[in-house]
Parts: sequence; structure tokens; C-alpha cells
Amino acid sequence: MDAVTDTAVYDRTIAIDASPETVWDFLVDPQKVMRWMGIDAELDPQPGGIYRLNVISGNTARGEFVEVDKPRRLVFTWGWDGNQALPPGSSTVEAELTPEGSGTSLRFVHRDLSPEQAASHAKGWDHYLERLEIAAAGGDPGEDPWATNPPSM
Repeated sequence: MDAVTDTAVYDRTIAIDASPETVWDFLVDPQKVMRWMGIDAELDPQPGGIYRLNVISGNTARGEFVEVDKPRRLVFTWGWDGNQALPPGSSTVEAELTPEGSGTSLRFVHRDLSPEQAASHAKGWDHYLERLEIAAAGGDPGEDPWATNPPSM
């Protein structure tokens, strides 16, 4: 937790058996994003461009792209439509991609969250980053069970 602002951060690094360029595409191409997370997406990966992802029915994350440095660093804002505690654009997601051998190290950080929000988002990000790891490496993560039966967080 950040003592200055009383906010919490989700921070996880995963190794993906794919090039940074491939992983990048799975972060910004709507069709590829939906292979590992979400049922509908509108993404315009340029500074000020829209980030909208219908993660599960009735739960749409919305924000805008802040920094787009292909294929190294991606920053976008994040929040939920209809959620006063975490409205669209009120938190920040950062993805840092670093070549590692024949693959990619992906550091994924979600900041500006309350401790409760960080805990619930950690469950979601852990679930979806595992699916990203499979999809970006050329595998099939299968149908997302959360798309039709989301867990309570």
C-alpha cells in the first residue's frame, strides 16, 4: 500500500513464451484480447484513444490509452461503467514488456486502487493473465468460465 495516498497496487510479472511483438498484439488488438479476456472490445491504442472492454456481461471497463510505446510499454486508465467507487478512468494499468530469451517478461501493474479494489482486481488479473500467457504462446485457453458464470469478488 502507498502510505502517501492510501492506495494499493496490483503488481505481477509473468513469463510468456512469445516475442514482445506478439504479446503486444494480445494487449491491443481487440480480437486477440478477446481470446483471453472479455466478450467485446473497442481499443484505439494511441494516446487519448479509447479503451473499452466488456469483460463479462454487464461489466464494462472503460478508460483511455495514456502511453503507447510499441512493443515495450503500454499505459491506460481503467474503471467500471456505473461504479461510483471506481469510475471509468480512475485507476491506471501499466504493462511493461521485456525480451527474455526467446520469450517475454510481462510486468503488469494496476495502481490507484483501494485495498479492497486491489484484492478483488488481483483475483481477476491473476485469472486473466494466466489465460493471456496461454493465448499469446499460441495455445487455446478455452472458453472463459467467467464469461457466463462470474465469481463473486
